[in-house]
Amino acid sequence: MKRIKRDRRLTPEEAAKYKAVRENVATELPDLVARHHDRIAAKASKSRSIPSVSVRYAGDGRSTRANDMGMRPMQERVWQFRGEQYLLLKSPPASGKSRALMFVALDKLHRQGLKQAIVVVPEKSIGASFADTQLTQGGFFADWKVEPQWNLCNAPGTDGGKVDAVGRFLASDDKTLVCTHATFRFAFEKFGVEAFDDRLIAVDEFHHVSVSEDNRLGEFVRQLIERDKTHLIAMTGSYFRGDAAAVLMPEDERRFESVTYTYYEQLAGYQYLKQLDIGYYFYSGSYIDDLPKVLNEDEKTIIHIPNVNSRESTQDKHKEVEHILETLGEWQGTDETTGFQLVKTSTGRVLRIADLVDDESIKREKVAAALREPAGRNNPNHVDIIIALGMAKEGFDWVWCEHALTIGYRSSLTEIVQIIGRATRDAPGKTRSRFTNLIAEPDAGEKTVTEAVNDTLKAIAASLLMEQVLAPRFEFRPKTPANVPQPGLDYGPNGYDDGGCNVGVNGETGAVQVEINGLAEPESEEGTRICREDLNEVVASFVQDTRTVQDGLFNEDLPPQETTQQRMGKIIRDKYPDLSDQDQEAIRQRAVAALNLIQQATRATRGNGSPAANTALIDGIRRYVTDVRDLNVDLIDSINPFGEAYNILAKAMNEDRLRQVQMAIAGRRVQLTPDEARDLAKRALKFKQQRGKLPSLTSQDAWERRMAEGIAFLARMKQENADG
Repeated sequence: MKRIKRDRRLTPEEAAKYKAVRENVATELPDLVARHHDRIAAKASKSRSIPSVSVRYAGDGRSTRANDMGMRPMQERVWQFRGEQYLLLKSPPASGKSRALMFVALDKLHRQGLKQAIVVVPEKSIGASFADTQLTQGGFFADWKVEPQWNLCNAPGTDGGKVDAVGRFLASDDKTLVCTHATFRFAFEKFGVEAFDDRLIAVDEFHHVSVSEDNRLGEFVRQLIERDKTHLIAMTGSYFRGDAAAVLMPEDERRFESVTYTYYEQLAGYQYLKQLDIGYYFYSGSYIDDLPKVLNEDEKTIIHIPNVNSRESTQDKHKEVEHILETLGEWQGTDETTGFQLVKTSTGRVLRIADLVDDESIKREKVAAALREPAGRNNPNHVDIIIALGMAKEGFDWVWCEHALTIGYRSSLTEIVQIIGRATRDAPGKTRSRFTNLIAEPDAGEKTVTEAVNDTLKAIAASLLMEQVLAPRFEFRPKTPANVPQPGLDYGPNGYDDGGCNVGVNGETGAVQVEINGLAEPESEEGTRICREDLNEVVASFVQDTRTVQDGLFNEDLPPQETTQQRMGKIIRDKYPDLSDQDQEAIRQRAVAALNLIQQATRATRGNGSPAANTALIDGIRRYVTDVRDLNVDLIDSINPFGEAYNILAKAMNEDRLRQVQMAIAGRRVQLTPDEARDLAKRALKFKQQRGKLPSLTSQDAWERRMAEGIAFLARMKQENADG
């Protein structure tokens, strides 16, 4: 087809306009090109590390304001429970747990008749958080004071000598002592449970405790609870463990009054920090080569290098530090006062780098002491980058940290949560912070492909858990005709809808109440408590189940209900075996709802290149609930909790490597187990009650076929047993 040539002269007005446009383009072209390249560079920079979680907060300063006794909101909340014998404080890093303990401990010592308070911390460096503190300046009735000889975290010598010091303290009239978990364990073994009668034991980083038989601290905590003559305060920012073991036995946990202060409350109440990004980046070859792609010299950064026994390590930690320094620029020497390494970058800036990897104790202690100096901690220019291996994690306080960069997956989700906490402290001028996990890409040609795949799954699990941890606290409520608006809740611009499912938000606490059709109600007080407070712990157990994660991500034939109903159901039965079926189902439904509502609400805001508003998650939940019209349990169970995680993984990983991971996982898939078949058969009976027929193996619905497979499996097993 011939193109018709049109020949029309421009009018004078058109010619003038065309000339003006041409002149403007000529004038602005260099700037346009520069901006274009900037956008490309920014886009490339963003693609280096895919943020799997990106959250913005209002930052109204509420969580940093003190009352007339000098207590911030979290501490004031804990204070209301100061009379409890057993207190469990779940609160994020930098929320003020140590000072909350001081307020309550002083009340127990001066007004409740306890003899002494002993604070036990996992490592010596954390002992600094419980040093002398002038509380009376804020309006409290007493100051917190620890005599120098009783702060055993500062004392020289071995734990053996420190155990004798604990004995002298117990026999003295002094009131407060600080020691490590190890010192306390040895002292407990030497002096027995009776020695701690009528005293307060405060265990910091309580997630180090577990019900495992080989966990000595957990065993001693159980003995103290059984004797019931000691007050216990347990404090942690992550009430779950990396090994999926429970922290406390259910019967012991019921003795504790729980006080929860969420990440959402903490960060939404900050004055400066508004945004937190969490993501992972896959590299091939040596991580040193890819380090510049995720490391920004202008950000205050903690770099955690891999353990020497991990596959990411080069087996020489000192050379790794040297390579990092070389990557950053030209070494200029060492600061004589602090021991910091001085490195000049390509821009001419001299970075001050603290090396906490060095094995020479004198050098490392000099650097550590410089980091602890109050004058240095209050100065953002004191240090720029910290390189660490086993240090600078839980309890480490550097408020200026903007980027926590961790190479290789760490041993537990708990450790990841603690490392992220290093970057979530509020500081002037710090509006955004991030966590990056630098992980080696799986390679089917490696002998370590299984380990590599597991690390990949754990990184995804960590991002899913953090998305849950950083969200507002959910309260799920059955939708019934009798429902009415609840006081203190904002139901959005259209108000409460009598005929629909509603989302109400408490502006004070950030709590979100969601109405769901068909939601099971817990029938016991313990079931109600778990639904209200412990959904994060349930989600942590769920995402730590390797088979669940790998099937949810890579098994396209798997019905979502097998994950949301069967797998989650089993995890809850194992975690809470003493609860009734009704309680277990109520917990299961709420945990799945929390996971899937977050996934659906954030889908629209992921990866759009622009920062979401601080109300984006709540707005997204409202929009989703409105769009589906009938938010019910069956609908929530039909959503794969790992669907959005897979989309992010597909962006973050090389396509060939992603296919290798899928193949490796496909080769590991297992058939039904008898327990799984029995669970499917139970659900098939519920299906029959609702539909009037048993599930069919030829159904178009994948979940119905799966339930039918469970019945068929049991029938075959029964026949095989009968045949002998």
